[in-house]
Amino acid sequence: MNSVQLQQTTASMSSMNATLSTLPPLSPTNDPWDPIRSLRRHGRHRLTSVEMTVSNLCNMRCEHCAVGDTLVMAEPQKLPLKQMLERLDEVEHLETISITGGEPSFSDRTVREYMVPLLQYARSRGVRSQINSNVTLPYSRYEQLAPYLDVMHISFNYTNADDFHQIGFAKAGHSVSRVAAAKLYDRMIDNARRLSETGVLVSAESMINYRTFDKIDEIHRLIAEMGCKRHEVHPMYPSAFAKDLPVITREQMRQSIELLLSKRDPSIWMLFGTLPFYHCSDNKEERKLLARLASEPNVTVRNDPDGRNRLNVNLFTGDVFVTDFSDVPAFGNIASSKLDEMFDRWLDHSLARSVDCHCPAASCCGPNLLVKDMYYKDTDFHTKTALFD
Repeated sequence: MNSVQLQQTTASMSSMNATLSTLPPLSPTNDPWDPIRSLRRHGRHRLTSVEMTVSNLCNMRCEHCAVGDTLVMAEPQKLPLKQMLERLDEVEHLETISITGGEPSFSDRTVREYMVPLLQYARSRGVRSQINSNVTLPYSRYEQLAPYLDVMHISFNYTNADDFHQIGFAKAGHSVSRVAAAKLYDRMIDNARRLSETGVLVSAESMINYRTFDKIDEIHRLIAEMGCKRHEVHPMYPSAFAKDLPVITREQMRQSIELLLSKRDPSIWMLFGTLPFYHCSDNKEERKLLARLASEPNVTVRNDPDGRNRLNVNLFTGDVFVTDFSDVPAFGNIASSKLDEMFDRWLDHSLARSVDCHCPAASCCGPNLLVKDMYYKDTDFHTKTALFD
């Protein structure tokens, strides 16, 4: 880099940092990924979040991976970045972007030519950003992203390197040594800690499933020791690689969350999502849990963004989906349609209408498609009313 390029880069970063300083910090009271915000503001669901799949490559094969069926060993060329940026420019109410995979940082070229420019675009527009990564690759990949990134979202469902080995390579199709897995486990922890020290909000997500439900408190302790500022907790639902895994009961989920709330570090933001519990439920214990979640400091329950304020764009084909792991087929392509137009078409779809539920009293947008299909197939949430004990 010559002196002119260095001056331009420095000026650009200064401008983006000035934009960041005017935005309120991400916190339990400011979560722009939650669709309840835009619903309250606009009186209807609006597209405020765009997720982009930039890779179908990954160095791991986790048994619970929601996009495991799409992972490949070699991938085609991506669409021109310019095409994606032009479509983002057209989104009137854009507040957040997310970059996902596969492991999005698997290729250093993808990091340099797609991820960094997308993050720079978001920062210059005052849009918040998130990357979904396993952070097991060399730190230099993430070091390029950190200056422009708001949230590094990682998956953490382990109590030790042996858990990581068993879970992270269950679908590898070949033998992965315990020694090799342990090295990645240690690097993941070190990378997460270093990113947190740079000011990136490292958010570790844990799935409540048959492996974790009775040791979620121990997992939380390790997440705190890693320096993560937020712990996300979601029940596991059968999708892709996870579709053949044992399923725990709603009662086991509830007990796991109660355990976590009793043992958690109160300084860490706890974010729960896709819970199958609602204030209109006939189950008093589930309503009691929701009341506890609402009263606990530094704890939030996020409404699911997929299909409510977010769409997913596949950067290899341009196809647009409700989510990157749903069975709902693509309903448009950025080559021919604007994202706002496709979002409005989705809202008119019968599937969207089946989960288009809003309870102002409970700040609830109802179940997503996976939760409704698994637990509430015959329930019409439009006829139900929140109960507060």
